[in-house]
Amino acid sequence: MSDQDIKNLVGDLPCPTFDDPAFNTPKPLQQCRVAVVTSAALHHPEDDDFESQDTSFRILDASRRDVALGHWSPNFDRSGFAQDVNVVWPVDRLQELAEEGVIGSVAPRHIAFAGNQDETMTSIRMDSGPQAAQLLQDDEVDIVILTPV
Repeated sequence: MSDQDIKNLVGDLPCPTFDDPAFNTPKPLQQCRVAVVTSAALHHPEDDDFESQDTSFRILDASRRDVALGHWSPNFDRSGFAQDVNVVWPVDRLQELAEEGVIGSVAPRHIAFAGNQDETMTSIRMDSGPQAAQLLQDDEVDIVILTPV
């Protein structure tokens, strides 16, 4: 299946709307703890691989760089990740920003989902997404950077 075929397949999918979306005003960036949520299906070697239609998530330890790319779609270009993990998980760039005082700190844990989903988005929105959000709240994360792939 080509990239254009994928675009044609999902281009008209409806985007959910919420009557009362959550919103807050964050602290100044220099005081914020920042985490990454990626859909690159990253995981540490000892973690389970992502399966087809897997709506669970993996926790990425910010102190480690031994991550595997579990995205199994043939349409996903892995070359950027092979050269620099920061393409999909910019944890080193965040650490540099923290050292420069641009952000307050880097979260100790980050979250990875498998982005190759279709009908299972409700499960993420209602189950694993809130569970992941709770972990980030437990880590006192103020801002999340999303790296969709």
